[in-house]
Amino acid sequence: MTLLSVNAGRAKSVGYTDAASGKTGIDKRPVDGPVRIESPGPDGVGASGVAGDDVCDLRFHGGADRAVYAFAREDLDRWERELGRELANGSFGENLTTSGLDVNGALIGERWRIGEDVVLEVTGGRIPCRTFQGHLEERGVDAKGWVKRFTRAQAGPGALLRVITPGEVRAGDPVTVVHRPDHGITVSFLHRAATTERALLPETLVAAEWMESGLLALARNHVDKHGA
Repeated sequence: MTLLSVNAGRAKSVGYTDAASGKTGIDKRPVDGPVRIESPGPDGVGASGVAGDDVCDLRFHGGADRAVYAFAREDLDRWERELGRELANGSFGENLTTSGLDVNGALIGERWRIGEDVVLEVTGGRIPCRTFQGHLEERGVDAKGWVKRFTRAQAGPGALLRVITPGEVRAGDPVTVVHRPDHGITVSFLHRAATTERALLPETLVAAEWMESGLLALARNHVDKHGA
């Protein structure tokens, strides 16, 4: 299991984001050399956990629970075949592009060591948005074509991560799973529960201790409204 690239993006003005600033940092490119990773601060206040990476909409991105976003090269390759176009590392706005790591099968609360020092903890999966769709220029059959397509895809959403131990990482670093919690809630399962199969949300609360704040609130609100 290997880190293929560390990717960062600078804020730029676009016409396809709902961020109040009209800017996005989703266009991420591989960075040469070591890159510092550390917790950026609370959700809604902190931005990216990756040095040199801009987060422009703090409502849904960045903060301690969503400090880093990882996506598997294997899933990018699947999308390359499906879309018929080349997708470079970072194309899906991910900070870390991995190889050989089951990103979507990772358990919520699972911890990864990258390189010698950095330890990251899985908190959830990406919920696609209008900015992601606009960045890829994949509209499909309607205005929400790409959002629906990505949400329902078997490839999975990629993993959001919090920083447990800060430090530096670089392309080529080994990735090791150092802890797996005692439950069965994976990134893919939580994604399904949060999007297309809301009836599954009560089951996800066994992983509440580790879930990112937005998904946790969604699950708890569902239980409050509909019961367990």
